[in-house]
Amino acid sequence: MKPMLVLAIETSCDDTGAAVLLNGREILSNVVSSQISVHQKYGGVVPELASRKHIESIVPIVNEALKTAKVTLKEIDGIAVTQGPGLVGSLLVGLSFAKSIAFARGLPFIGVNHIEAHLSAIFLEEKSPSFPFIGLVVSGGHTSLFRVNGFGKYIRLGQTRDDAAGEAFDKVAKLLGLGYPGGPIIDELSKTGNPKAIPFPRPILSKNSFDFSFSGLKTAVVNYVKTHPEPPGGYPENLIKDIVSSFQEAVVEVLLRKTLQAANDQRLKRMVLAGGVAANQRLRAKVKEEALRQGLKVYLPSSSLCTDNAAMVGVVGYEYLKRGLRSPFSLNAFSNLPL
Repeated sequence: MKPMLVLAIETSCDDTGAAVLLNGREILSNVVSSQISVHQKYGGVVPELASRKHIESIVPIVNEALKTAKVTLKEIDGIAVTQGPGLVGSLLVGLSFAKSIAFARGLPFIGVNHIEAHLSAIFLEEKSPSFPFIGLVVSGGHTSLFRVNGFGKYIRLGQTRDDAAGEAFDKVAKLLGLGYPGGPIIDELSKTGNPKAIPFPRPILSKNSFDFSFSGLKTAVVNYVKTHPEPPGGYPENLIKDIVSSFQEAVVEVLLRKTLQAANDQRLKRMVLAGGVAANQRLRAKVKEEALRQGLKVYLPSSSLCTDNAAMVGVVGYEYLKRGLRSPFSLNAFSNLPL
């Protein structure tokens, strides 16, 4: 089979991404334009603003990806683009652009599920797992557990019933006036906090369920803040660190417990963590520690491949394009596209 160059495009939320991959594994370029500065003042992503920024960024970002990879559109063999889930307005920008290039150049294109892309980011690393494995996708919009039997072969074992883990991080950070995005801020502050300072609940639901729920934990932080009113000079820095460290520890323990439970239930020895929250340093350290203790293998993408990027979209796109699969030009974006 001759080498295949895939141009991948990702615009599911507030990052505009484009990448060029060789044979679905070698990253020739992976360019991301962040909108954090646009949304910071609002404490979260504003969908309309995100869509507008994607429109402004998509052409220069794709051009930069091609330039960095030292290829032209004439050399591209296929296009992969995120179809969902995500913000519909944002998704439509990338999808429409990908369709335009594919139509103009007569190239095959394929729509990719954003969750599948996150799970597939691990195949861009030197060490990647064989199938099957347990996959935890944990981000601002998603917290789900899967049994992954192969590309396109997924069994969802559990998902969040309310707030995703990353969403809970953002809301707690906003509550404490720490800024946006909350995950990296809390991760950094927690390094010098006491994770045992405040006994926040560990929402496990039933012991036989692989579902998650973080709304109650978020409410527990709200109630703690209400019963400990902010003094005139603001909360002492040490107290802030203890609050976020204790909150983070509760989230990490729940994610870890459910993932290990799923691995044992499915009798699998391999686990993959993916999504933006998988970049959390405490989560990465704890899962490595526990995996070693239980004789399991854990695979973690580099932090830059945990957050939204187009390279992970290219992995999935390549796998399907090489099988001869194609998406029609009538393909639409779906905010709740299932996997």
